[in-house]
Amino acid sequence: MKIFLDTANRDEIRQAAEMGVLDGVTTNPTLAAKEKKPFRQQILEICEIVKGGAISAEVVSTDYDGMLREGREVTSWHPSVVVKLPTTPTGVRACHTLSREGIRVNMTLVFSASQALLVAKAGAYFASPFLGRLDDISHDGMALLRDILTIYKNYNFSTEVLAASLRHPLHVVEAAKAGAHIATMPFKVFEQLFKHPLTDRGLEAFLKDWEKARESLGDIVEAIPQSGTRKTGS
Repeated sequence: MKIFLDTANRDEIRQAAEMGVLDGVTTNPTLAAKEKKPFRQQILEICEIVKGGAISAEVVSTDYDGMLREGREVTSWHPSVVVKLPTTPTGVRACHTLSREGIRVNMTLVFSASQALLVAKAGAYFASPFLGRLDDISHDGMALLRDILTIYKNYNFSTEVLAASLRHPLHVVEAAKAGAHIATMPFKVFEQLFKHPLTDRGLEAFLKDWEKARESLGDIVEAIPQSGTRKTGS
């Protein structure tokens, strides 16, 4: 499963990219507004950080011609850009037109299997079901994800399922178990994927044991640079 960050913050994106596990970024008008920089500049900076990744840039027009104009514009900025459109009748129509032009489209705000079916037929590159927001209103987001994956498999749709609105690590794990192609998440959730109390406790015990053993290990320990030190030539 590919891992995307749902953010426009370059520091967060850079930290994740340096770990070698980041495959792309999803942005939206709300996230972009927080950064207080021109949108084009934000997207280009993100593309440079996540080289070769898929970077979703969302249009803000709600009419067909406006969506086409913005979609064509943002994809001209960089080859990594994927146009993000809302799953409305107008958005689906714009998706159909742009996809026929060879432009990759991420259809966002998918909340039902019927919507997912329509965006796939319209040629969407990504379909983004919002799982956490469904959970918020007592609907089973993971059940929707599984339904979409079944439908796409039944009809060999090439559209990739991008599990969005993931609120915690269990969401990520369940999405992976269901077979989602991509999971996008806030940086906070990404950080939580690394955390386990037994890992921290185990590392602490190993380091304590190492310190206790230094005298008895003698020359072997002396040959290993300690944390914060560096051997220099004579």
